[in-house]
Amino acid sequence: MAITFHWFLPTQGDSRGIVGGGHGAAVHSAWRTREPGTGYLAQVARAAEQLGFAGVLTPTGAWCEDAWLTTAMLVNSTQRLKFLVAFRPGLLSPTLAAQMASTYQRLSGGRLLLNVVTGGESAEQRTHGDFLDKDARYARTDEFLDIVTRLWRGETVDFTGEHLRVEQAVLHRRPDPRPPLYFGGSSPAALEVAARRVDTYLTWGEPPAAVAAKIERVSALAADIGRSLRFGIRLHVITRDTAKEAWAEADRLLSRLDPETVRAVQTGLRRSESEGQRRMLALHNGRRDKLEIYPNLWAGVGLARGGAGTALVGSHTEVADRIAEYHRLGIGEFILSGYPHLEEAYWFGEGVLPLLRERGLWRPPAGHAADPAPGGVPFAASATAPLTARSS
Repeated sequence: MAITFHWFLPTQGDSRGIVGGGHGAAVHSAWRTREPGTGYLAQVARAAEQLGFAGVLTPTGAWCEDAWLTTAMLVNSTQRLKFLVAFRPGLLSPTLAAQMASTYQRLSGGRLLLNVVTGGESAEQRTHGDFLDKDARYARTDEFLDIVTRLWRGETVDFTGEHLRVEQAVLHRRPDPRPPLYFGGSSPAALEVAARRVDTYLTWGEPPAAVAAKIERVSALAADIGRSLRFGIRLHVITRDTAKEAWAEADRLLSRLDPETVRAVQTGLRRSESEGQRRMLALHNGRRDKLEIYPNLWAGVGLARGGAGTALVGSHTEVADRIAEYHRLGIGEFILSGYPHLEEAYWFGEGVLPLLRERGLWRPPAGHAADPAPGGVPFAASATAPLTARSS
């Protein structure tokens, strides 16, 4: 099974430091030095496409730009790149969502992927007029995806559930192809929904043993109803020509985190209802030391950011080794990011992807115009001393 790689669109803004946000953590404007305009986001998207990433994830939340609108404005800036649009099913009707996805597929040439986000924080959901508790939100998500997938199959849907009801719902134009569904969540209710409804189950970057246990649980639930899933992982990356350079960059990011701001972020995150966020916090417990929680897996990002809080840090060879280790567990898709997102896409694309291709673990997506260059990264190399992707 070849690995699929996706990058991340920083629609909350970008910086040479960690930009926070999500799960109760505010975006701190002092850390955001690149505004998320279409010009910069198009640069990131084009870089991801050129380097060989299959798609880009766009987050959802009040702390970032709307994912549907932003990605629709970027489609014509790229040629084959897919857009993994995160959205919350409780904030729009299932029939409208099915229609929006169908329209997006036709007008983009089949370049939509959907990341279903139930919504982990009741306080944020209430700002949108959604007053269901967490378990009820997952039950509604299950009903929502039942309706949407039936509409995509061409059915006329009559449905009366605990949370949703539609009568004679129908799509006059079905999406072709049907958008693949991605979904994450660590609570028992989330795992049940994943097993029944989605194509790819996503986890945040925990140590391999924890990831393996989660894959085993979801796989068993899916097998019980005759289904199987793909699995993906969401990580940040700091990869350099040598391990020393990579860890120096991690230390630089850590040095920019003001202790008072970190305490404020951690206070907000500890109020999160998300089981996944609780697991992220447990990896570091708010401490700035002992952040390498597994070889080349660094929990420092989670000091300042909600959601995915770990990064793969090391030489290109070491990062490729860790990716291969996760792949052996059953991870087939990696959704990656780094600060700043433009430069870090090149470090990974020109440093790690060629190594994985040599190992037979990755190949460029169909329609990719050119292979990643095996040489150095343009932001760091000099004309007389190019960087090498093979040093470790």
